[in-house]
Amino acid sequence: MVNSDIRVRFAPSPTGPLHIGGVRTALYNYLFARKHGGTMILRIEDTDQSRYVPGAESYIVESLDWCGIHFDEGIEQGGPYAPYRQSERRGTYEQYALKLVAEGKAYFAFDTEEALDEMRRRQEEIGTSFTGYNFESRKEMKNSLTLTEGQVQKLVDEGHPYVIRIMIPENEEITFFDEIRGEITVNTRTLDDKVLFKSDGMPTYHLANVVDDHLMKISHVIRGEEWLPSLPLHVLLYRFLGWEETMPSFAHLPLLLKPSGKGKLSKRDGDKMGFPVFPLEWRSPETGELSSGYRESGYFPEAFVNMLALLGWNPGTEQEIFSMEELIQAFDLNRVSKSGSRFDPDKARWFNHQYLMQKSNSDLTLLFLEELEKHDVQAEKGYVEKVVELIKERADFVKDFWAQSFYFFRAPETYDQEMIKKRWKENTPEILEGLLPLLENLSPFNHETIENTIKKYIEVKGLNMGQVMIPIRLCLIGSGMGPGLTQVMEMIGVGEVVRRVRSRLAPG
Repeated sequence: MVNSDIRVRFAPSPTGPLHIGGVRTALYNYLFARKHGGTMILRIEDTDQSRYVPGAESYIVESLDWCGIHFDEGIEQGGPYAPYRQSERRGTYEQYALKLVAEGKAYFAFDTEEALDEMRRRQEEIGTSFTGYNFESRKEMKNSLTLTEGQVQKLVDEGHPYVIRIMIPENEEITFFDEIRGEITVNTRTLDDKVLFKSDGMPTYHLANVVDDHLMKISHVIRGEEWLPSLPLHVLLYRFLGWEETMPSFAHLPLLLKPSGKGKLSKRDGDKMGFPVFPLEWRSPETGELSSGYRESGYFPEAFVNMLALLGWNPGTEQEIFSMEELIQAFDLNRVSKSGSRFDPDKARWFNHQYLMQKSNSDLTLLFLEELEKHDVQAEKGYVEKVVELIKERADFVKDFWAQSFYFFRAPETYDQEMIKKRWKENTPEILEGLLPLLENLSPFNHETIENTIKKYIEVKGLNMGQVMIPIRLCLIGSGMGPGLTQVMEMIGVGEVVRRVRSRLAPG
């Protein structure tokens, strides 16, 4: 059932690839909307044109689609509050900025960069406790509070660049409620007169965000912790614009932390430790640098989403594996943590392994056949499916299958020298030569008859299992890895078993 009162939005800026922290924000919005039968909106906040990165917007859309996060309204779907790209709504914002100026809640400021630098230098020299353009410093600057109406009009008419700043009350307690952190109180003396409207004719995030959330009837703003310091300003804007009664509920999500638990997870951490921090691969248009993605690294989207959901949210049970539908049913903002959540790359791989084990051998075979093509291997689907059954338990990703199973398709080219040194004895060739005729004449050649034959041979010769099985494994596989040896022998067939053993016994 659709609940028209519940409306949430994911509003990224197209300034680069979407970090997994951003994906988690989108996911929590999606789970909340679907849980309550609400509407999920994608809005692109591209008011800062100087930071716009080509390709970033389509990357965001493709990433969320891969994750199974779908929108009801947005830049592709349209909707009753279109357009959903802020650069296409620029005419909307100026009227609200000018309304605030007319009501004495904001003002024009004509200060140059040099004047702003000088102001900050003066504040530092006298040791001001709070630096910035605020209730004290505004009195000394070039703005519509210190200039006459005529002077302001003249500057505007002459085309002098200006910004519109909010006029923060001098000493007032602002109290607001966060769904995750509870009640918070901030004194306005700690806030500065933020720019609402820039000299390039575009709004800042603060104004555009509040205006759009109001006009689009957003009921809940679920966003990252980094926006919590901006909330007092946003609360003031709702009040100044007369929208306090319809102000949305706020929930600020905890940070995703480095694997060490110290500091925010960054691309550098992923580069250093060898794991992705982006959902999809990203090539920087400026530098050409390629950053890895979860999709290209072999993660299933369901595993990636499941892993992300539990980074900051606790279902209150021991359950760890959730389908998207189960996540929707279980999700509750009240169970989102206040503190940051440590990212664990090993746990991420564990999630992928769980989803790999849930998939049918048939589905995994189709994926593995694509991998085999990369190695110029042609094999029948039925044979590959048997290989998958034997080796999948040892793999976290389908891309691991080749390393775990290459010996089913071709003889090894290298051999574990350490194991040869320890296990290949002077009498090993003689032992294997004695066994080969028994294997060649074996019918049927299956793992049961192979096992019985080897056991009987060991008994008769007074040997132990290690003297026979480990050298055979070395001949067939090249190392001590792999599933049961007799199963491998049955799969590759008697001819290939004999050929590989004889090639190792040949002189040189």
